[in-house]
Amino acid sequence: MNPRRKKRLTIILAISTGVAAVIGLVLYALSQNIDLFYTPGELVLGKGPDKIKPEEGQRLRIGGMVVPGSVKRDSHSLLVAFDLIDASGERVTVTYDGILPDLFREGQGIVAQGNLKDARTVTAFEVLAKHDENYMPPEVADALKGMKHYKPDYTEAQLQGGKP
Repeated sequence: MNPRRKKRLTIILAISTGVAAVIGLVLYALSQNIDLFYTPGELVLGKGPDKIKPEEGQRLRIGGMVVPGSVKRDSHSLLVAFDLIDASGERVTVTYDGILPDLFREGQGIVAQGNLKDARTVTAFEVLAKHDENYMPPEVADALKGMKHYKPDYTEAQLQGGKP
């Protein structure tokens, strides 16, 4: 083999190896940040046609409705435990140590991010309450007022925080 071709081949192999190593490291870093979303039914019964269940300790997101009457608060700390339910009827307990969002209440849809403690318990480090899909921040409503096809679903008093 010609020395010039040998040198080119060595350079191409080195660059290819470097690119493959960088891609591998990026994929490894991304896999550490993946939080799969589950509903209570998928968490208990398994997700997809293969009924794949998450492993204990796995980081995940779970979403469902807070079961009325299931919220239990510790009187000496911020620890809260509540049950989530979905259309399948399966219940999962979520424990959270912190201040819950203002929109959190029984019968409300929430999404909790945390780690799976056991088959039916999630230890959350973040709880997000879903809000009404008709809500629009006042700044956005003000910006839309000048548009031709804008028709508000609420009055000026509601925008200012008053009652309709």
